[in-house]
Amino acid sequence: MQKRSRWRGLVVLRRLLIGAICSIAAVALLSVHVHVFLSSKVPDFSDSYKLPTQHEIGFQRLSTERKWVQELAPPHLSKAPLPSRKLDGASGILDLDKLWKPPQNRDFVPCVDPGANYTSPAESQGYLLVHTNGGLNQMRAGICDMVAVARIINATLVIPELDKRSFWQDSSNFSDVFDEDHFISALAYDVKVIKKLPKELATAPRAVKHFRSWSGIDYYQNEIASMWADYQVIRAAKSDSRLANNNLLPDIQKLRCRACYEALRFAPQIEAMGKLLVDRMRSYGPYIALHLRYEKDMLAFSGCTHDLSPAEAEELRMIRENTAYWKVKGIDSREQRAKGYCPLTPKEVGIFLMALGYPSSTPIYIAAGEIYGGDSHMADLQSRYPILMSKEKLASIDELEPFANHASQMAALDYIVSVESDVFIPSYSGNMARAVEGHRRFLGHRKTISPDRKALVHLFDKIERGSLKEGKNLSNKIMELHRKRQGSPRKRKGPISGTKGMDRFRSEEAFYVNPIPDCLCHKEPPDMNTSIIIR
Repeated sequence: MQKRSRWRGLVVLRRLLIGAICSIAAVALLSVHVHVFLSSKVPDFSDSYKLPTQHEIGFQRLSTERKWVQELAPPHLSKAPLPSRKLDGASGILDLDKLWKPPQNRDFVPCVDPGANYTSPAESQGYLLVHTNGGLNQMRAGICDMVAVARIINATLVIPELDKRSFWQDSSNFSDVFDEDHFISALAYDVKVIKKLPKELATAPRAVKHFRSWSGIDYYQNEIASMWADYQVIRAAKSDSRLANNNLLPDIQKLRCRACYEALRFAPQIEAMGKLLVDRMRSYGPYIALHLRYEKDMLAFSGCTHDLSPAEAEELRMIRENTAYWKVKGIDSREQRAKGYCPLTPKEVGIFLMALGYPSSTPIYIAAGEIYGGDSHMADLQSRYPILMSKEKLASIDELEPFANHASQMAALDYIVSVESDVFIPSYSGNMARAVEGHRRFLGHRKTISPDRKALVHLFDKIERGSLKEGKNLSNKIMELHRKRQGSPRKRKGPISGTKGMDRFRSEEAFYVNPIPDCLCHKEPPDMNTSIIIR
């Protein structure tokens, strides 16, 4: 009897030990699983091609002006749940990792150093003043092109003047948006840049010139450079699309990339705030930056009124009618949308993301200004994806106060969060979408999904008519449409066949959308007798 009792005690003890061991093992596996997921992020690239870190931009210098407090999440927000590893999507169980995985970069690396025969700037023939035009990203591209133009015509470039008369009425100066000192020093070997025109030249003869769009080197060397004989100062009245996308000297193309991706940094206070927003978005896990181009100005300019009320459509028509520098007035909204010329609506974006397989727990950063119609047009997207964030939600009013009422500075914050996102998706291929796509390609072909709006509208209309439902069939169609639209390496697209004159240049893919082949080169693996070769 005593032996039996002792035997039972041993059995119970053994069972307890086995249970404890299993529990410890389960906890250990779970902790590793969660740690790996939380650590997922955009792959690291060479430091010289990243957006500057807080340390690099002199983060400590800001303490006397304003102290940016870094924290995992702003105090007024609750922590969102992290996405699960697997999801039940329309096409079955999808591996969440595949949704975030960037395309293969095929060993393309930045190659922006000048050639062996490149020299420091020749003696300056005069001064180039530049009046930029458009929004932030249109001005960015124009500034970088004018750096190249200054090099071509042997000019001293005066820090460009930002557009203060456009739709946004932004009073920001160059130094409010960009790091002026870094811009000057980074280009010292390429172009002489000064902050202001010398006082003694205030009354000097100057020419105001509208440079011809998409012009090559011959135009600038012959027609523009010849003006130095009569003028000491040339003023470029506009800066957008004044330089050809293709067929320029390799050193000029590389200079454009150095200007865009190395010299033209945002001002330190913008970089610091942008980094803070990125950190706060990352506290929710991997995130999508959605450039939701559904602001009043975009809809008014494009004439896109799908899903809007008659009163809203009329308001937009009146804005377009009363904006003098918007030349096209009468626009057929249905025709625009059928051709893929309209931005996706917030509701359409929600259907698109669900069809791609992104779960409802996906954190999404809305990179945009004020959405037209506000909550009424965002309701469907919000119901599908509750974790919709923006700079206004991630930061307090006090933190954003220095940038408020300055459209270019607020757009710069969106630009930083978009470039650093795990996935970037634009609802429309405007200036910001193109600029961010090109920058992400330059940084290692980070995942950028470009919606095929023309094909999607056809599917969305079927859903509205009831001839197609959301589910596996729709998901398969949309996934197949976008299998090759995720930012993988390819050469920049040339003009559309059959186009002529300015339409031919206009149909080309813009230089800053895709730096291949000029500024990204293929790195060949070394063999026994050679080192890395860049071609």
